[in-house]
Amino acid sequence: MVRPRSATAAAPAARPSLVDGAYEALKDAIRNNIFPPGYQGSEQEIALQLGMSRTPVHEAIIRLQEEGLVRVLSRRGVVVCAISPEDMREIYEVIVALEAAAAELIAEKPEAQRGLVAAELDAVNAAMAAALARDDLVGWAEADGRFHQLLVQRSGNARLARMFATIMDQSHRARMLTVRLRPKPSLSVEEHHGIAEAIRCGDAAAAHHRAKTHRVRARDQLLPLLTQLGMRHL
Repeated sequence: MVRPRSATAAAPAARPSLVDGAYEALKDAIRNNIFPPGYQGSEQEIALQLGMSRTPVHEAIIRLQEEGLVRVLSRRGVVVCAISPEDMREIYEVIVALEAAAAELIAEKPEAQRGLVAAELDAVNAAMAAALARDDLVGWAEADGRFHQLLVQRSGNARLARMFATIMDQSHRARMLTVRLRPKPSLSVEEHHGIAEAIRCGDAAAAHHRAKTHRVRARDQLLPLLTQLGMRHL
């Protein structure tokens, strides 16, 4: 007798969604310090805290180790990686290069395409300005992150976007930790507008320069603050 195949056939299709869900949940918990730097636990403990089964969590941990967010210790479980100020310096060097390249690539696109991207960037920038006006620094930081993510995603370079996603996950904790310690980021809206305008005009050199200058300024503001606060690990 041949067994019905419906349940068996459905199982492989369900597995990727479980793993993806575990990956996103664990990454979000790390980014938002639910599992803070230095946290160490077994796969089973992590799965219990996330309310998930161990198998998808195991596969999610493997992916996150490749991205540098966790480290698997032989017979000692999993540890959430800390980030040092020197790590942040290296991370910003990569961010500066990637975003400047992305802005230049978008500015080189046909007028209609780059106009659509500029409009998207302007909309996110307006959300940033509104958050600043009501002194919502967390809301500002979230909108700021969307602006930079959009800038890279719309470049059309998938490899560049994948590198950026990994490096931004590593730097997110530092940004959120210091968002209330830095001067009010009023210049960010103005500088973002300049990047979007260079893209709209098709000025690739200006788009590259403005994106680079914006991130260099942010780096030069953040890194001394980490040193001043005596933070060895984030």
